[in-house]
Amino acid sequence: MELSIGIRGKEKGSMVMKARQITLVTVLVPALMLGLLGAGKAFGEEAGTPTAAPAAAAVAPGPAPTTADLSARVADLEAYINNTAPKTLTVPGPGHNAWMMTSSALVLFMTLPGLALFYGGLVRRKNILSVVAQCFGCAGLVTILWWAFGYSAVFASSGSASGSSILGSMKFAFLKGVTSAPNPDYGPWVSHSVFAMYQMMFAIITPALIVGAIAERMKYSAVMAFILGWMLLVYFPLAHMVWGSDGMMNGLSNAKAGIKAIDFAGGTVVHMSSGWSALLLALILGPRKGFGRRPFMPHSMVLTAVGTGMLWVGWYGFNAGSAVAADGIAAGAFVATTLAAAVAGSVWPLIEWITRGKPTVLGFCSGVVAGLVVITPAAGFVTPSGAVLIGVLAGVVPYFACTKLKQVFKYDDALDTFGVHGVGGTLGALLTGLLATTEANGNLATNLGQIVGKTLWVEQLKAMGVTIAMALIGTGILAYAIKAILGLRPDADNEEQGLDILDHGEAGYHMDEAGG
Repeated sequence: MELSIGIRGKEKGSMVMKARQITLVTVLVPALMLGLLGAGKAFGEEAGTPTAAPAAAAVAPGPAPTTADLSARVADLEAYINNTAPKTLTVPGPGHNAWMMTSSALVLFMTLPGLALFYGGLVRRKNILSVVAQCFGCAGLVTILWWAFGYSAVFASSGSASGSSILGSMKFAFLKGVTSAPNPDYGPWVSHSVFAMYQMMFAIITPALIVGAIAERMKYSAVMAFILGWMLLVYFPLAHMVWGSDGMMNGLSNAKAGIKAIDFAGGTVVHMSSGWSALLLALILGPRKGFGRRPFMPHSMVLTAVGTGMLWVGWYGFNAGSAVAADGIAAGAFVATTLAAAVAGSVWPLIEWITRGKPTVLGFCSGVVAGLVVITPAAGFVTPSGAVLIGVLAGVVPYFACTKLKQVFKYDDALDTFGVHGVGGTLGALLTGLLATTEANGNLATNLGQIVGKTLWVEQLKAMGVTIAMALIGTGILAYAIKAILGLRPDADNEEQGLDILDHGEAGYHMDEAGG
């Protein structure tokens, strides 16, 4: 008991001591700080150090915004949300601009490394670097052309009185005047410079698609020469006609268009043009050595599968980004893209399973890409159910084009560029005319309200005919010219050795060093 009292007494004494220490610190520390501050002030005054000037008087507030000012601000805010033209603001909208910069990166991601890996896995081991080099070559060459005059040729107004032109002016040559301010002709809330870079990514991937048809047998120098000429003769005028503000086939935005067709993200401009050009170029070039006598197996389906996944991811920038805003139309295109790719990626291997007994990874990859191709022109114009129907047809029609059509006519479309992009793009352009609805995109009612759901498919047929004619004529002229000047392909021995060594002096794999 005494021990307990003693201990408690010590605890009590300790507590009292701590209380005194706390009180001392609480009182003395603030006092000491005040004293030091006072001493410093006095020292400064004695040393002649000027004291701080008194705070400036508060600036009188400006006049309150008028009712008209507030109305304009609210109207611009609503315009930003609805992706319509602002009344007073001339600056890009942060959200829309961010989405378009992201979409630009996604579309470039489709080519590098997506398409390079997709095609690279499908060729034989000795030719993988040739495909990769051709994709990089496209990126570099097209970027230079785009900066110099390509963007202007596609998206500058021609100034034609008819309002139905085939090529733009040189107003934006060398990207002069292409600043961070929006160009209201194409995107009221997106920087003109961002829009130019976004569209450049489309220009890069389009000729790169042609590489698939002529893989393993066309010289790098000939490929680059062809791409240079093809951009001038085919892509720039066709893209202007379809997407230019006064283009002759831009039915969505140009009320004076001679052909009132629609193409949301590139069914005609990208897939049909490259696919039909690829077919003719492959025919002029001739088949690979040994074609029809021995199998040409993909050297790495793993690379092809990885490339397919990259293409699918990048395609969201391709299709949803074509809304040129982060709005409801972009959301609809995002959904349609997902549904069509997934459905076609299921239908193609299902047909293989039924007809051949096993679904293949190549079938999954081909089906996904076919679905993405066919939905491209329709992505922002169709409902989810329309996208599912497109997915089914995308899994069926290109499948038979790649397996049966090629067997019947015995052409060497090495990686099925025509079967998937040519046939798929053509199918997509037609289905867009049949399935487009104002329910999915109210902008269709502006200039096309009288023909949507009725005769729009006829206008689509006209645009498809123009596209095929331009692609075939331009390709034929270029192919025979390059054949006469540079030659299109190496001799048989060099082709057998492989284009990696012939054109680039290196190999994609060194099997003798694989063991370390």
